[in-house]
Parts: sequence; C-alpha cells; structure tokens
Amino acid sequence: MDLGLANAAAAVIGGSRGMGLATARCLAEEGARVAVIGRTRAALDSAVTELTGRGSREALGLSADIGDARAVDGVFAELAERWDGELNVLVNTVGPGAPGAFEELTDDQWRRSVEDGVMGMVRCVRSALPLLRKARWARIVNFSAHSTQRQSVMLPAYTAAKAMLTSVSKNLSLLLAKDEILVNVVSPGSIASESLVAWAKSVGVDGDDPYRLMDAIAEHFGHPAQMPRAGLPEEVGPVAVFLASRRNSYMTGANINVDGGSDFT
Repeated sequence: MDLGLANAAAAVIGGSRGMGLATARCLAEEGARVAVIGRTRAALDSAVTELTGRGSREALGLSADIGDARAVDGVFAELAERWDGELNVLVNTVGPGAPGAFEELTDDQWRRSVEDGVMGMVRCVRSALPLLRKARWARIVNFSAHSTQRQSVMLPAYTAAKAMLTSVSKNLSLLLAKDEILVNVVSPGSIASESLVAWAKSVGVDGDDPYRLMDAIAEHFGHPAQMPRAGLPEEVGPVAVFLASRRNSYMTGANINVDGGSDFT
C-alpha cells in the first residue's frame, strides 16, 4: 500500500528511541524526510544513520529540550529553513514518568507529569502550526496511553497527564478541521519500551522476553491485556504512520488502541 509519504517532511518528537524511533523507521521506509528531535546527541546520531539507511533522503537529528519554549521554536525555525517552510507530519511520542501510588506522589511529580506529558506536545504543536498550515496536506499524531481507559492505581499522575493530552488532541482536531489538518491519538498498551524493560530488570525479570515482561506487569500493575505478552515498539509504529499519512484522508479526532486487547467493553 502506497501511503503517499514519499518526500513528505516529518518530525518525530522523541524519535531517537522506542516507539518514536519505530515510527521514524516506518516513515523513512516510506520515503519521507524525517527529523528526529530529542535530548541525547549520541542517540540522535545513531537514529539518523539508521533512518538514512532505511530510505530517508534528508534525515536529521535535532537536539532540544521540549521543556524550553525557545528551544522548541528554534528547532522548528531550523526545519522551516531546511524544508522551505513546510511540514507535513508531526508525531509527538514523549511521555511522562512518575509511576507510584497516589499517596506516594509529591506535588513536584504531579507537575512534572503534566509538564513532560502535555506541555511538551503543546509547545511543539504551537511552533509547528505555521509550517503545517503552509503544507499542501498535514497530519498530527500524539501518543497517549491505554491506561486512560483502563486505570491502574500505580499510575495516577501518568494517566492524568495522558488523559489531558488526549483531550487537548481532540480539541486540536476540532480547531484544525477547517484547515484539513487531521489530528489523531495512538494509545499504546504495555509495550516493551526501554524504560519498561529496564524497570522489569530492576525487579529481577527478563524484560527482553515479552511474555515474562507481561507477567511482571500483571503482578505489579494488574493484567492489562487479553494477549499474554507485551507489545513491541515496531507493532505501534505502523499504526502511527498510517494515521500520519495521506492514505488516512478522513479520520480525525480518533483515539486508536494498540494494546493487545484491553478495551472491549
């Protein structure tokens, strides 16, 4: 299936690792020009090398702290200069941390969850909008979480931030519909991200085994899916890329689960 992404200009926030990198890989394989934006220079350089090898003609790695509005503005100013002021695709994959029971979380952890989980996305969309509006077609895809639909008592701050992101995304889909800029949300379930694998190893579980990883998640957080294993980043990337593509021409304001089956009620 031709997704219509050849030579499209795409930016992936948090695109140097995990689900962000998996999404960037799919974009590169479809022939898009891909910019990955993150903090760690070494990870960005590694991602650019890989994306170039997968077919992205103008892969870029741009270092920025999305907690800094001026830094975010600077990144999109650089993209505007390189890509003639246009951007077709913006994917936001950065999310909050701060797991823990309600009584354990400090005010600062609540604030950081909203800052990392929502405000980074807000800054990136705000800075990117002039470029997206100038392009002949444009898509925004934001990463939320299935825990907004199936709660865990160990993730109240994380889930609250993701629910806020989902709400803001829905509002953006309404705002930007007149511009025919489609805005959708992907809600991954228990995916074997670097942070989740590292957590499993910290509790003595082989996080590289998706079945053992799911067992550990079920023990500590409650079983989150019908399937017996955790998902993989490469199982999420293609869904995000379809939503980001020209092939998706009429879906907006949607929240798509990629979670091994958890929301059948």
